Amino acid sequence: MSESLFSDASQRLDEALAYASISEEAIERLKLPRSSLKVSIPVRMDNGELRIFPGYRVRYDDTRGPTKGGIRFHPDVSIDEVQSLAFWMTFKCAVANLPFGGGKGGITVDPKSLSPFELERLSRGYIDAVADFIGPDVDIPAPDVYTNEMIMGWMVDQYGIIKRQIAPAVITGKPLTMGGSLGRDKATAMGAFFTMEATLPRLGLSGSPATTTVAVQGFGNAGAIIAELLFNAGYKVVAVSDSQGGIYRREGLDIPSVRQFKDSTRALKAVYCEGSVCNAVDHETITNEELLALDVDILAPAALENQITASNARDIKARAVYELANGPTTPEADEILRGRDVVVFPDILVNAGGVTVSYFEWVQNRQGLYWTLDEVNQRLKQKMVEETERIWDIAQTQGISQRTAAYVHALNRIGDAVQAKGTKSYFTGGGD
Repeated sequence: MSESLFSDASQRLDEALAYASISEEAIERLKLPRSSLKVSIPVRMDNGELRIFPGYRVRYDDTRGPTKGGIRFHPDVSIDEVQSLAFWMTFKCAVANLPFGGGKGGITVDPKSLSPFELERLSRGYIDAVADFIGPDVDIPAPDVYTNEMIMGWMVDQYGIIKRQIAPAVITGKPLTMGGSLGRDKATAMGAFFTMEATLPRLGLSGSPATTTVAVQGFGNAGAIIAELLFNAGYKVVAVSDSQGGIYRREGLDIPSVRQFKDSTRALKAVYCEGSVCNAVDHETITNEELLALDVDILAPAALENQITASNARDIKARAVYELANGPTTPEADEILRGRDVVVFPDILVNAGGVTVSYFEWVQNRQGLYWTLDEVNQRLKQKMVEETERIWDIAQTQGISQRTAAYVHALNRIGDAVQAKGTKSYFTGGGD
């Protein structure tokens, strides 16, 4: 999977290079990560056993600033996957015009198999191993798959113990009481919502939210929140799913009730709740594959990578796909969808709300001045709408897809940063 991820990301880059204004030196810089770190993390388990977990951190490119990216805990984490995700983060930060490069980290572990005490020891052990590799001006981690604000809290506390200083800006996505930002917990979904609201009129889908149907694959943090944001805005969310499967109701789902039931029982079921009492309503049980093929206006993949592939892309009936997950659509699927006039809004734009509010958190930590939720959301909306409109215009002007336009936008910014430091053309007075 990881090799495929990097291959897919590189292929998207190659397509964009034909339309970008970028020097050969800038391209050369993007071929390899700036630095990679592999570590071993010893953890004393609750039963007295010692286990060693492999951990990783990659700083891919810091041309535009310190690297930024999450830490994921997952059994499939590898150095290749982390490198691929750090590569993606480089472009995501450039798309959002943040003063960051791309980084990523992870531990190969099934966090569901650990007790809370074991999870804390693992989290602190990771920081013990990478403390000299990260820092507020070097590399700033954040939450990712199966990590959360409590884990970030343990990590920033451990960093402070090691460095003998209070350094909240070293990690974002922290608890509010430790310097976290209001709005960070919903930022990925909120950013996606602003992108949707900015582009749906251009697709002819803004007439009435009540008649605009939505299917969300993945009912985790981002998926559940985008489903509720859309529901509250009047859109008809007809299907959602998690790793066990999905539910579909043509009349629409009551998303707040579905979330309440899922939070209390860990089961996904179409319900309507009044207070703490939830009653089931008529619905169909579907697979994740069946959800992807539903006849809806908007499809929002918010689960894992490589969900829409060459084998199922022809089954997609949605008018538009908004990628909340990283890499849910393969390059082969992209071509098929474009040939069928399905507009795909790419991950490096749609889910950039998370890293954007992480940037806001970093800024607030360094200033010691904290913003209200309204201020955070207003700044996020301004940035997401501004970059969405720029990418839309590039796509229309160049006659290219939204994904290629997003990479062109990012490449131009990275190229400008490389150029500002001097390239062959400056030092020799000639061309690259």
